[in-house]
Parts: sequence; C-alpha cells; structure tokens
Amino acid sequence: MTTPPGATGPSHDPFAALLTDLRRAADTGRDLSAASPATAATLLELDGLTLCVVTAEGHLELLWSDPARRRLDDLDDLQYILGEGPSADAARLGEAVIVTDLTSVPADRWPAFQPAALRTPIRAIIAIPLIFGAGPLGVLTGYRSTPGPFAPGTEHELGRLAVVMLQLLLQTPMGPLATDDGKHLALHRAEIHQATGILTVQLGIQPGPALALLRAYAYRHDRPLLSVARDIIAHRIRLSPP
Repeated sequence: MTTPPGATGPSHDPFAALLTDLRRAADTGRDLSAASPATAATLLELDGLTLCVVTAEGHLELLWSDPARRRLDDLDDLQYILGEGPSADAARLGEAVIVTDLTSVPADRWPAFQPAALRTPIRAIIAIPLIFGAGPLGVLTGYRSTPGPFAPGTEHELGRLAVVMLQLLLQTPMGPLATDDGKHLALHRAEIHQATGILTVQLGIQPGPALALLRAYAYRHDRPLLSVARDIIAHRIRLSPP
C-alpha cells in the first residue's frame, strides 16, 4: 500500500494504480463490474472485501463480493439478519468502524452477532461508509482471518477506495449486471425479497413482519438467510404466522 523506497509516483504503487484505473472506469460510465474484490483485498492486505448498499429501510444489501469467499457473504448475512455488527454500525453512524479482534469485543456491543461471527474464521473487520448527501449509501467492508491491528494506512486507503466505489455504485443498475468475465452481479438478496413476498401472501401479513419472521427463522435454526429464502421459494419449508 505504500510506495517502495526510491520509487515515486502511482506507477510504482499497485494500489494507487488500481485507484487510477477505477477512476478512469468511473469517469467513462462503468459500474461495479469494473472492480475486482479479490484484487483490491490483496493489495490492501485483507482476506476479502464486500460492498453493501443501504436500503430505504436501513437494511444492508450485499451487492459486490468475491464468489470464492462465501464466508464473507455469510457474515454480511448475519448482519442483515441480526441488524447489528460493524457494517451495520457504519451504516447507522456514518463513520468507520474498526474491530481488530472479534474475541475481545465487549459482549454487550453485538450480543447476537459476535458469538455467531466467532463461528467463522474471520477475526478482524473494518467497515467504511460510502457517504452520499445526508448519509451512507453503502458500506465497504474489509475482512481478515488473523486478529491484530490493520496495516498502517489501511483505513485511509479504504477511504480512498470508498470514494471511487461510490461513483461506480451510483452508476450500477440495481438488477442483473454483466461483468467482464461473463458472470452476473445483482442484488444478492433478490431471493430474500421474493421469499418475503411469498410469506405476505401465504400468511396474510405485511412485508415488514414477513421479513422479520424470515430473519427469526434463519437465526433460530443457525442457517444463512439466503438458504432459508430459497427453501421458501421452492416450498421446501412453510412458516407459521407470527
């Protein structure tokens, strides 16, 4: 992340070169498909990066992540289900949230998220809000499996990346999005919204209680929310009215 001794200019700094490429992509109208989570994470000495958008209801919708690091998606799911955690706090407070060791977090800070997160390999998290107008439009979150302080400058560099990612996010359609490798980037939880809609019809309740019921079932059974939603859509499980 720092320029080697004797070298000058962004061409000698891989992360600066990445930012330059992403700014150029943003300036030409590209969207989040122009950015690689794996590449950015490696240059920032992180095990992974995710980006969530903040919905009108204040929920976090996973939009950008590395498919090879599904454990990170599970952590984002936890924060979505429980409504607490570093990314959730960053979205609510509009400021960076840094956790260098999940095992040392006071038990009353995230009473539901912390014990669930500790069942994953992740031990350090840094969440940076993407501020747009009066509040966060999204949250860029870095994860690391080893506890301890982040490398010097990590928060600053993530902040620089967040500025570029915000511009790319603003140019990203909230639907299927073709990436350079032919894959698709879409709202991760479209199936959750679909399952919520099914529950509103099946149980005759409003979308808010339906989503709460879905989240409660996932938490109670220690399952990823997306997995439960898919079972609802496929009629493999049927929930009772709250």
